[in-house]
Amino acid sequence: MADRVTVIGWDGSPLTAVARAALGAATLVAGAAHHLALPEVPPAAERIRLGSVTLAARRIAQHRGTAVVLADGDPGFFGVVRTLRAPEHGLEVEVVPAVSAVAAAFARAGMPWDDAQIVVAHSRDLRRAVNVCRAHPKVAVLTSPGAGPAELALLLDGVHRTFVICEDLGTERERVTVLTSDKVADHVWRDPNVVIVVGGSPAGAAAQGTGWLAGHEVGYPTGPRGWGLPARAYGGVLGEGESAQLRTAQLARLGPRMGDLVWDIGSGSGAAAVEAARFGAAVIAVDADPDACGRAAALARRHGVQLQAVHGRAPQILEDLPEPDVVRIGAGGVAVVTACAARRPERIVTHAATRDEAEELGRALADGGYEVECALLQSVELDTSVWVERERAVVFLLSGYRVPHP
Repeated sequence: MADRVTVIGWDGSPLTAVARAALGAATLVAGAAHHLALPEVPPAAERIRLGSVTLAARRIAQHRGTAVVLADGDPGFFGVVRTLRAPEHGLEVEVVPAVSAVAAAFARAGMPWDDAQIVVAHSRDLRRAVNVCRAHPKVAVLTSPGAGPAELALLLDGVHRTFVICEDLGTERERVTVLTSDKVADHVWRDPNVVIVVGGSPAGAAAQGTGWLAGHEVGYPTGPRGWGLPARAYGGVLGEGESAQLRTAQLARLGPRMGDLVWDIGSGSGAAAVEAARFGAAVIAVDADPDACGRAAALARRHGVQLQAVHGRAPQILEDLPEPDVVRIGAGGVAVVTACAARRPERIVTHAATRDEAEELGRALADGGYEVECALLQSVELDTSVWVERERAVVFLLSGYRVPHP
């Protein structure tokens, strides 16, 4: 094993005295081509072109001498330190950090970034990064080949955002470009780069005050405490099938989370869509009533969350929507359940007023390849001033869990 391993971050500025000393004593240096070309690299040192960090770590573990790994920015922030410290390599490292690419990008943009979400985008799971951009007003995306600004913008189709695209930060080729998302796909961008995606600033409490928790919008948390909120939190007008008790059970089974895209079909007032968005998920609220879409959008602004309201009738309107992770169906019946099951989300929840309807929906879920659970929910709202029943509701809750293909 190497006698000493030092990881040095480089942001284009001159190396510190500590970094120069470590590099001058190195008998093995690993890094990208532009790192290995630095004049401070000892001519006699073994050089490893850093492609696979895992392969480089194995080679370093076998080296007898002093090793240095050069990396862009802060190597402990979505960088090589995590891989080098993996137990299978047995390496103990010292880290000399530099300014991270994310910090540099926000500095170039003249923006604070303690309230930003930060994600890494890869071509294999780019949609998750895109969903974070849908759900949050400020996101820094560390891009990669095949998952750059153009791909991000194309998958954000229908959602307006501003892109601050930072290329080759800290080098002579550095370039910072500001474009609206509809213009980004018309250009060819260099890799690697950082993209700051901003837009759709939340209203109300989220836009005021001073943040206290990194990675959350200013003023977080916003809105009332809890979820499965009562009707008064949504203006006092909720449609059939939108009771707090039913919403609570639906959300518990859907489990919306950061990086997910939620479809809320037959969104009605938008209460369920807003609550899913409060978990950090991206949400598309679909309703055949344009007034309902307007109410959902207004409710989202009031609660300081992002959602996309789409006017149209399911299942036809669903054909052009991006792939969902979980789906809540508030209206539409068997045809909508069948269409959603064909898109293979992880979970689908819906409800029925009668047993016959519940059996039909359950069969549609099962035929679509889902394991089906059904529960009969009964809730009784009481007037505690006189302890009498105010309202009673009985509903069948159906949950579909995707069965993996054999």
